[in-house]
Amino acid sequence: MKIFLNLVVIGIVSGLVLGGVLKTVEQLTGKLVYTLLLNVDYFPVIQDWPLNEVQDFLLHIVVSVGLVIVLYFTLDNGKIHHYIVMSVLIGGLLYLTTAFSGRTPALTDVTALMYWLMGHLIYGIIVGILIVLMKKGLDDNETKEKE
Repeated sequence: MKIFLNLVVIGIVSGLVLGGVLKTVEQLTGKLVYTLLLNVDYFPVIQDWPLNEVQDFLLHIVVSVGLVIVLYFTLDNGKIHHYIVMSVLIGGLLYLTTAFSGRTPALTDVTALMYWLMGHLIYGIIVGILIVLMKKGLDDNETKEKE
């Protein structure tokens, strides 16, 4: 249970940072990368829900928590760079969803893609560092309990 709660916190923290980075980039550059992050135009049922920005962002946080849990159990090896690479790859795949909406950057907008991937790089760094720190803390607690 402790691992699960830690992973939820990691998902929330990393999701908040990713959202903050992409919102800042969008405000400074006009590139619609934060809009893309919150975009649900390609989900058949959800696209019809009248969601505001806060509700869209909460969906993003739920996805972030789920992703962190999946990554933790898939990449259970303690290597930060694996979390970084997977986050950037997933971000790259998600960028393709921009083709399904007129509200997001053009699929061919290389600058927006670079900002998007930079945000996911930062996300992966945070996830990787926090998971490694969590594992270290859990390992340290196990060692203390055995003594």
